[in-house]
Amino acid sequence: MSRRGGFPGGMPGNMTNLMKQAQKMQRQMEQSQKELAEKEFTAAAGGGAVEITVSGSREITKVHIDPEAVDPDDVEMLEDLIMAAANEAMKQVDEETQKALGGMTGGLGGGLPF
Repeated sequence: MSRRGGFPGGMPGNMTNLMKQAQKMQRQMEQSQKELAEKEFTAAAGGGAVEITVSGSREITKVHIDPEAVDPDDVEMLEDLIMAAANEAMKQVDEETQKALGGMTGGLGGGLPF
């Protein structure tokens, strides 16, 4: 009768290979995260009246507001444009993160939560 499960007496070479694969995957993920952090993502709102640039590490690095978008009587619209541009730029970061890291984590039960 064959033995199932457990490590005692069973396939230590496979465990070594598994550990090597996990270490390789970790190095690849670290490299992908580093490359992603160095990228910039720009989104605009209001036909370009507001532009926001965000780094891959989700930090706002630039904000451009067209002077014509500044109406002292309608600050709320400017706030909405800034929020829309920032949210779109963050969405771009999320999509790029998923694209860059999703393939590596696909076999790990749904991937990582980012």
